[in-house]
Amino acid sequence: MITYAPFYRTLLRKNITEYHLIFKEGFSASTLHRMKHGKPITTKTLDSLCDILDCEISDVIERTVE
Repeated sequence: MITYAPFYRTLLRKNITEYHLIFKEGFSASTLHRMKHGKPITTKTLDSLCDILDCEISDVIERTVE
């Protein structure tokens, strides 16, 4: 299962809010909603997040085994 828990930890660590991503970086609110509910996002979106947050993919997404 894919989880976006690292994304929220990264936001907290970098002191960035979802509001900042949406209104300052132009990030889609619907994409954040999809992530919050564990839905898939594109690799292009992952790449954009890594650019915005200046981080690695592992700081945004991880795979867990159930």
